[in-house]
Amino acid sequence: MTHTHQTSQTFQTPRALPADVMARLKALDPAVTPELGQATWALLTPFHEQAGYTAPKIDRDLRYGHDPRHRLDVHSSGTQAGAPVFVFVHGGGFVRGDKHTPGTPLYDLVGAWAVRHGYIGVTMTYRLAPEHTWPSGAQDVAAAVRWLRRNIAGYGGDPDKIVVAGNSAGAVHVASFAAGQGAAGQGAAGPAGIAGAALLSGIYEIRAPQPGEPEHAYYGPDPGPEVSPLPGLLQSPVPLLFSVAERDPGFFHEAAARVVSAWLERHGTVPDLVWVEGHNHMSTIASLWIDEAALGVPLARFIERSTGGTAA
Repeated sequence: MTHTHQTSQTFQTPRALPADVMARLKALDPAVTPELGQATWALLTPFHEQAGYTAPKIDRDLRYGHDPRHRLDVHSSGTQAGAPVFVFVHGGGFVRGDKHTPGTPLYDLVGAWAVRHGYIGVTMTYRLAPEHTWPSGAQDVAAAVRWLRRNIAGYGGDPDKIVVAGNSAGAVHVASFAAGQGAAGQGAAGPAGIAGAALLSGIYEIRAPQPGEPEHAYYGPDPGPEVSPLPGLLQSPVPLLFSVAERDPGFFHEAAARVVSAWLERHGTVPDLVWVEGHNHMSTIASLWIDEAALGVPLARFIERSTGGTAA
């Protein structure tokens, strides 16, 4: 376990990205490729560097389980007490990704965003496919929640005000957790132990994937209906927020549309759904603070509603 203290630049008032930057983002091919990631972060990293993308205090590599990837970072001001806790689960196609890439905003920017709004930020890693398959992602989220409920008060957080969010594959893992997969008998470490869940550009009905597709490594060649989190989400007592980016590939829009249809059929209403204007699969998260209206504002409002806190 290591404790690292970092000081960010002075927090600045968030502002919208310049029109020419948004135009360049919209011009990128929306396919989820390494090239999209490189181009997106090349455009947006200078804005995070200008604003400062680290919280005043970061406690790194706290172990929440036995696996080498069972690690999380806690981002705080060092002076908070009883604050809502915002947990971020990264994407990476089920086979890659990390909570922190040194020398870049990935994903310290999320922790800094949380602290700027008065929350404790938590970024976590989890076990990867193909070595670890369904429902390992939900199990790891459950293990992190269990650790947080036992320990986060010592870092200034309220264990009864935990909101978990995931992007892409991370959204699938959070959805699986919120649906009760991999957390049977976990009690407060299961969905009952969180105040809300935000599912950002995820998929919620799992079809039979083709070899080479990201889902193939995690779900195998012939997943059954029990792996799809959507039925469990429809009956989950946990408040949920969904989002899809304007420049997400079409199948993410189809997934969001199916959630809306199923939700309407089950509840007679539409779910809480954010359309992240102007952004792609990568810049959805990278928009936090530097284009706050896109996702940051509705996400903070959701956290406020879910926890009874006050969004900055």
